[in-house]
Amino acid sequence: MSHASPFLEVERLTKHFGGLTAVNSVTFQVARGQMVGLIGPNGAGKTTLLRLITRILKADSGKVRFKGRDITRAKPWDVVNMGIAGTFQVTRPFRRLPIIANVMVACLSPRAMKKGEWVKTIDARAMDALEFVGISDLAREPASCLSHGDLRRLEIARAIATDPELLLLDEPFSGLNPAETELLAKSIRRLHKGGRFGRLHSEGPAMIIIEHKLAELMKIVDRVIVLDFGELIADGSPDEIVKNERVIEACIGKGVT
Repeated sequence: MSHASPFLEVERLTKHFGGLTAVNSVTFQVARGQMVGLIGPNGAGKTTLLRLITRILKADSGKVRFKGRDITRAKPWDVVNMGIAGTFQVTRPFRRLPIIANVMVACLSPRAMKKGEWVKTIDARAMDALEFVGISDLAREPASCLSHGDLRRLEIARAIATDPELLLLDEPFSGLNPAETELLAKSIRRLHKGGRFGRLHSEGPAMIIIEHKLAELMKIVDRVIVLDFGELIADGSPDEIVKNERVIEACIGKGVT
């Protein structure tokens, strides 16, 4: 790695909920353009960690830096406008609005509005995002009509419409059948390689992906971080992680498949 500041730096990040330590002094870095899997048993602190990075939750201690800037105390909407977007397990669409309108809201963010040179209109950008995740045929339907799996895809469409440089995905394949999973995995790979919704240079966004479907995850990431009881217990390539005895005991032994 060069001497330049890492793209994302997480330093001794800690979060308590009462007497429970959900994230315990976690430290790692993510390089620009890197695709990282985040795995661990239920309750390991994975979702909490992503919420700390996006500032939806406030850390008790530790720091988060993005492109060299300390964002530990930034507002969540400012984090989005800096170039970090995420999806989470509980989807919260505007249920009465058409699906395309849900994405158009994301297109109105200050960051997205600066990118007008590469799309003509907000509705065109929103439709592009829906086409990217494979639900453009439902664009005019209310969000309340979507299946669980399609709600996942809507969340991703809303996130990529903000033109993120770092994309955090919390179980993107949850609720999808094998064919849908493969289609979305292809879209994620295409996005990462600088596809239609990549940055205007050759690289797509860096990504951190939480996923319990390990076989699918290992096919698309180049690095895996493992949490257990809020602590980082392993960090390496997919090949290294699947052979790590501590990871096998923590994940496989607790039903992460």
